[in-house]
Amino acid sequence: MKNINELIQLLELKKEEENVFIGQNYQAPWNRVFGGQVLAQALSAAYQTVPVDRFVHSMHAYFLLAGDISIPIRFEVDNVRDGGSFTTRRVVAKQNEAVIFITSISFQIKQEGFDHQIDMPNVLGPSGLKSDEDIANKFKFFVPQNILQVISERPFEFRPVEKLNILDRSTKPPYRHFWFKAKEKVEGDITVHQKLLTYVSDYNLLTTATLPHTKGPIPGGGLFMASLDHAMWFHRDFRIDQWLLYALDSPSASNTRGFTRGNIFTEDGILVASVVQEGLIREMKK
Repeated sequence: MKNINELIQLLELKKEEENVFIGQNYQAPWNRVFGGQVLAQALSAAYQTVPVDRFVHSMHAYFLLAGDISIPIRFEVDNVRDGGSFTTRRVVAKQNEAVIFITSISFQIKQEGFDHQIDMPNVLGPSGLKSDEDIANKFKFFVPQNILQVISERPFEFRPVEKLNILDRSTKPPYRHFWFKAKEKVEGDITVHQKLLTYVSDYNLLTTATLPHTKGPIPGGGLFMASLDHAMWFHRDFRIDQWLLYALDSPSASNTRGFTRGNIFTEDGILVASVVQEGLIREMKK
């Protein structure tokens, strides 16, 4: 799915009945539904049930079962609350009547108020940095074919700030910075950009939590990883086809779970979104 318009179409769900929508699946090479896909599709479903003057400001989700990429996903939206300033929706995603995912999403009208933010980390800008696709191709004989396929098929370009060397087997501190943007110009209003950012926000979170443990920046076949929950806050407007910095850190890993935080900045330092995720990380027994 190299084309950004293919992804936008994937996120535009078919309305089956009132507050019920059907979504198709990206045919991921790992044969499970990609978490970012179901997150963005749930947001898309909720957006179809709220007034046009309401924009998402937060979502809190749980991944309950691994989705089957051969079965369409049914998104059922519950109109929890319609207030004067805020609108709340609950979205349940199902396959074969089994609940695979749930999320609560809050929308708000545009309002004036206090405004402050933390500073963007002082890191190299995207100009001159190599993409992770270039790096993976450089070491293609050491990278599993399915990982190469995933990287090459993404409609987003990622440029890691920290130098990646797949042959470097030393452990790393749990911090990473990636610049990313859509490879093509994106048409549409802010809601389109928010859905695409929700999709791409699921990249690189859990692997950041593995850096002190896996002896290398790209985990091999010795780990099983699965997202457990995901929360996201939208602070300010942005464009997904302009460079954004994903500043990631993992404060903790314990009891087979890794926890990672992320802040997303524009190239000129505006904080546009924040993300947290916890996931299952287990060593696979040989």
